[in-house]
Amino acid sequence: MGYVPITSFRRRIDAVQLQRHQMQTQPLPAQAVNKWDALRELATARTRYGLTDRDMTVLQALLSFYPGSNLDQPEKLVIHPSNDSICERLNGMPCSTMRRHLGNLVTAGVIGRRDSPNGKRYVRRSAMGATAYGFDLSPLIHRFAEFTTAAAAVRSAEQHVQELREATSLMRRDLYGLLELAQPSIGSFDRFRDLLSLTGRALRRKLTLPELDQINRDLKTAVDQLRSSTCPPSATQIESDEMSTNAAETEQHYQRSNKEYLESEMSVENATASRTKNDIPLGLVLATCPEIVAYCEQPIRHWSDFVNLAEKVRPMMGVCNATWAKAKRHMGRDTAAVVLAAMLQRFTTIRSSGAYLQTLSAKAAMGAFSAGPMISALMRNPT
Repeated sequence: MGYVPITSFRRRIDAVQLQRHQMQTQPLPAQAVNKWDALRELATARTRYGLTDRDMTVLQALLSFYPGSNLDQPEKLVIHPSNDSICERLNGMPCSTMRRHLGNLVTAGVIGRRDSPNGKRYVRRSAMGATAYGFDLSPLIHRFAEFTTAAAAVRSAEQHVQELREATSLMRRDLYGLLELAQPSIGSFDRFRDLLSLTGRALRRKLTLPELDQINRDLKTAVDQLRSSTCPPSATQIESDEMSTNAAETEQHYQRSNKEYLESEMSVENATASRTKNDIPLGLVLATCPEIVAYCEQPIRHWSDFVNLAEKVRPMMGVCNATWAKAKRHMGRDTAAVVLAAMLQRFTTIRSSGAYLQTLSAKAAMGAFSAGPMISALMRNPT
């Protein structure tokens, strides 16, 4: 092209456009850039440039008009497809919508405009060479290193968020276990119980990095306080045979897979506990078993509300009157409702709800069942 225009057709010019025009007129880097690599890196970092996934779809369609995979042909970097051709490759996207996404790409400096005197897109060939008017893909080459750096930063942040979520889940499990140990003597039990419930609800949505950091700090403080208040002085001697044995047993318990879910529920750790006593906080049950809450029309504030909800859901799960009556008799009304909610949470993995509940009721009749391991298993693996 003999002359590269600075302004676009019937559009105002600003300082940002001047800077981009200067960049686009510079020589291309010696190393070629793969157009799909550029698209992939930019798609990862798109939010940092104010772009959406739909903007990336339009950019992908534009790149399909460039011949070859490497952006190494300067004379072909200005593509000139018609609006109809672009919309056709976008599976019939409305032209007005497509133009809006194109504008977003130009504003972000991902592509440039090289408008003809009349604003049309075309290529004119002569003895002096070809002159093309349309969309300039050279910014993808000039800014590829920048896009790669931004994408790496996004991936690092996502990895950090994943690690924080894993740490949060582990601390919630520890907090629940410590609460079971300390419940008879702790004075601020409700505060820790509410923390478990609130963090469980929070983890069901996408959290920002500062929000996850705050949740981790709150949980770490709670775990440290409970551990210091429940562990006797001799507990610091981790080399003792008793602690080693307990640690091994605990590790074996937590390493069980989903296939062993039934055995974890039939734990005999609380064999000496009362058959009808339920020590699990209601808030923790609601946070761990959200499926049953979907059937409730009013907020659940008391155990009686939760038991009534279980009575309503029980027939839908295929649990007959006799089986339900047996479960309430051997487990207690509250515990039976907790078991039913946990079964509903894993409903797709249980072949027969009635037979399953009868098995657990038989264990409860022998004093060898507690609902605590069921809730713990769901906390470790909600899905």
